[in-house]
Amino acid sequence: MSLPPDPNTLRDDRQTPDVSKKSLRKSLLEIRKSLAASLHLDFDRAISRHILRYLENHPFKTVGVYLPIRNEPDLSGLYTELSRKVSLSLPITPARDQPLQFVRWQPGDALVKGAYNVLIPEKQEPVAMPEALLIPCVGYTSGRFRLGYGGGFFDRTLAAHPGTHTIGVAYSCLKTEFETEENDIPLHCIITETGIML
Repeated sequence: MSLPPDPNTLRDDRQTPDVSKKSLRKSLLEIRKSLAASLHLDFDRAISRHILRYLENHPFKTVGVYLPIRNEPDLSGLYTELSRKVSLSLPITPARDQPLQFVRWQPGDALVKGAYNVLIPEKQEPVAMPEALLIPCVGYTSGRFRLGYGGGFFDRTLAAHPGTHTIGVAYSCLKTEFETEENDIPLHCIITETGIML
């Protein structure tokens, strides 16, 4: 006679997209965190060179950038060079479930902690939506879809400003695959230390 299955061993492999992305996000953040400091430095310099080359071929006048959190690529050296050629801005999160807003910023401007412990300019001068955005990715796919932190801020922002040129920034080890949803929009390109993926 066979025994009934042990309920403790039963599991459903059919995860919802939210659950799948949550576990994938956790794994990718661990991978990024585990990179040696020397690799971060080398990769960040390579990413900066590729971004500079990309922007030379796409002469935008205004670019939204980011300040790194949670081991994201640090592009501070690039920003100093870019600030001589284009107007830079940083995103701020005005309220939950709202799109990002952007404020003028130059390297060296005083910063304070904003929502989610993200650094923002102490003096906040709102600007129009930048022509292009550098968007950090927790992960990305071969189809240029981005996995973020799950807050939906960039999704809401890009839905409100569909003409914005989107440049994903990530380490190549974070390339992955996940189920996309109907309203997901691929980025124009993803730039890693290995090059530019169009």
